[in-house]
Amino acid sequence: MLTLFWFVFWAGLVALAFAAGVSLRVRLREHVGKSMPVVDDAAVKEILATGALTTDEDHPLDIEQIDEEERKFWSQNWDEPEEY
Repeated sequence: MLTLFWFVFWAGLVALAFAAGVSLRVRLREHVGKSMPVVDDAAVKEILATGALTTDEDHPLDIEQIDEEERKFWSQNWDEPEEY
């Protein structure tokens, strides 16, 4: 009787772990699928013709602004730590 209990216990635990894994996989696929651009035949032709793929992003990065902010950051004078 005790053997049956442990068999059912471990089978239930394995089933719960499997269900959790499937649930996590579905949520990750939904999250990743939304953020990746779709690359179809037209996109491949554009890559071959121009060497780059342009997509309609909500907020494309402004590389010049990023470079300027980085220069500002590294040009700042930092106070020396106080000795106690």
